[in-house]
Amino acid sequence: MTYIRMKKHLFYLFCVGLCLAWCRGVMAQDNSQRYPKREFRAAWIQSVNGQFKGLQPEVMRRQLVSQLDALQRAGINAIIFQVRPEADALYASQLEPWSRFLTGQQGVAPTPLWDPMQFMIDECHKRAMEFHAWINPYRVKTSLANELAPSHIYRLHPEWFVTYGNQLFFDPALPESRRHICMVITDILTRYDVDAIHMDDYFYPYPQKGQEFPDDESFARYGGGFDNRADWRRSNVNLLIKMIHETVRSIKPWVKFGVSPFGIYRNEKSDPLGSKTNGLQNYDDLYADVLLWAREGWIDYNIPQIYWQIGHPAADYAELVDWWAKHTEGRPLFIGQSVMNTVQHADPARPEQHQMAAKMRLQRAYQSIGGSCQWPASAVVENAGHYADLLRTEYHRYPALVPTFDFIDHEAPGKVKHLKPLWMEDGYVLFWTAPKYRTEMDRAVNYAVYRFEKGEKVDLNDASHLVCVTPHTFYKLPYRDGRTKCVYVVTALDRLHNESKSVKKRVKL
Repeated sequence: MTYIRMKKHLFYLFCVGLCLAWCRGVMAQDNSQRYPKREFRAAWIQSVNGQFKGLQPEVMRRQLVSQLDALQRAGINAIIFQVRPEADALYASQLEPWSRFLTGQQGVAPTPLWDPMQFMIDECHKRAMEFHAWINPYRVKTSLANELAPSHIYRLHPEWFVTYGNQLFFDPALPESRRHICMVITDILTRYDVDAIHMDDYFYPYPQKGQEFPDDESFARYGGGFDNRADWRRSNVNLLIKMIHETVRSIKPWVKFGVSPFGIYRNEKSDPLGSKTNGLQNYDDLYADVLLWAREGWIDYNIPQIYWQIGHPAADYAELVDWWAKHTEGRPLFIGQSVMNTVQHADPARPEQHQMAAKMRLQRAYQSIGGSCQWPASAVVENAGHYADLLRTEYHRYPALVPTFDFIDHEAPGKVKHLKPLWMEDGYVLFWTAPKYRTEMDRAVNYAVYRFEKGEKVDLNDASHLVCVTPHTFYKLPYRDGRTKCVYVVTALDRLHNESKSVKKRVKL
């Protein structure tokens, strides 16, 4: 009897052990979904809304710093900044004039002279944020009433442009248009340390009721191999996307090229494989074959603008998130979020609160979705509907590394050297030395710092232990009385966020 009871007791303990292990696994899985270690957390800062127009340089710099500080507190790790709204520039360009959205008049340089894009690159990298240079490819005038500078490319080659509605555009059919756009991108890549080139939803212009896009002459000249104009127009955009991809890769292979298309690819009524929606379509109306670009590897990430609410009758957020998650075509997918739409609509399941929690649950429920981008950044900064508070205290409670882009590069940098704490004038500081590197792709540009209390398992996959991501080779320790034992772990991150082997140090705080 004693032997039998012992076997039963051992079996019971074995089952309890299995149950506890399963529970720990479930908790770890839930925790990793709630607090992912890697997540793209971006925000769009636009200039076309005129928020910077006519500001004195010092005022604009203060405003940008204030926005970046607020976004950093909200856990944002990438900034998409609009630098070319109308074939003009919020940076020092020899190819295109200074933007009217900067000084109030196109072609007029800021006084005193400064370079907003360079300033933003420096400020973003100081905060270990990515900087994505956002350009609008074809648009030249948002209104025909706007005056173009004498130095604008239109003055030299008016035959490259077409008027549609109340706007002016590069003709997407012309090789000259594509060459000029790629020259602009080449100039940016050559002179600026950007992390990505970014384009939003403006390809062929949004349709104007009762008006055909005026490309009869171009179709007669270049459309010989096509039976219908729609396929030809899509081909024109495809040629530009492929050319930009090749341009970026040839100059700086670590720089990404991403797009942010309109939120509907195709409706089910146009294509059985489309989404159960009823709205404007990328493929049919803007001639943007986004899935082809991803499938061919011409884009490095995709951020569809899913700006509608859960339950929208024509374009339901839940339906579209599910559709895009199933159609990534092998490229990273992030979700374009409308802050104001989110906070202005009640959660259908919990009418007492807005839709942020429901949208975040949906976004993080799919392994194929690697993060999101907030539109506009100003709504996060202004904390509309406590959006920034919720990011800071819950959804971005811990820092996150940007997802890797292993199809570009998967080699990790070397590990840090000489990790040690030292007393300095301003406190107790953990120092290390950057690893050596052979090529720019190998160079460490940021470092991840983790902390583990005494007795805790060192698990770098648990984001709750990630205390900061920094471009510096030091971290100020929160010293108290020298009695708290803990372990700090430091890893190096390269330009594409590959993470090195870890180095740890025991300290007393």
